[in-house]
Amino acid sequence: MSKVCIVTGGTRGIGFATVEAFLKDGYKVVLYGSRKETVEKALEELNHNPDVSGRFTSLTDEEAINRDFDEIKAELGSIDVLINNAGISDSTKFADYTVEKFEKIMNLNVIAPYVCSHAAARIMQEQGHGVILNTSSMVSKYGQPSGVGYPVSKYAINGMTISLARELGKFNIRVNAVAPGITMTDMVRALPDQMIQPMIQAIPIKRIGLPEDIAKAFLFLASDEASYITGAILPVDGAMIA
Repeated sequence: MSKVCIVTGGTRGIGFATVEAFLKDGYKVVLYGSRKETVEKALEELNHNPDVSGRFTSLTDEEAINRDFDEIKAELGSIDVLINNAGISDSTKFADYTVEKFEKIMNLNVIAPYVCSHAAARIMQEQGHGVILNTSSMVSKYGQPSGVGYPVSKYAINGMTISLARELGKFNIRVNAVAPGITMTDMVRALPDQMIQPMIQAIPIKRIGLPEDIAKAFLFLASDEASYITGAILPVDGAMIA
């Protein structure tokens, strides 16, 4: 029977590349997006592969997510891997920050992974196995010069990852995170060359990361090859110099 992977934020960028990688590896995948239209577009781009389905439930709605995950388990037989990838970045100056903006970032970047992890862990404990993977960021180590909410949220993700690894290990549930550096998503692709080139010069490997680079890291951490790795924050950043 195929393993089952849930990917939040799976409609574009790193999340979409991760969905593709897990499908290629033989998983059945459930991707989550923020809106019905984006989910349908992603499924169309995946040629309506019968091994992938999509949902657009609010990731902070605990009752709805619990119901979703129970349905996924009933329909597909298990939940083997959860990838908490959905999130938003920010570069607002601190002087212009508001509590509302800070809360919006915390809700999607921290509360949503908590809600999804809690729902998945309950099922994984019953199964006797599972893997939870989170998307962190290099800014969780270095911070950033503006947009304080984003690095704060990723520091929180690191703490959640390490703490859950320690707590859930006895249930044969591994918990790790991948911390991408600058990655060629739509946002970076839209930047002018004069901004991208200095970024490249700060990366010893002399290239910006690809979504596929991050997807491969998730695939490795989900695999039996990483069976003794838990509580790790894996940097995939080309050894970027902050």
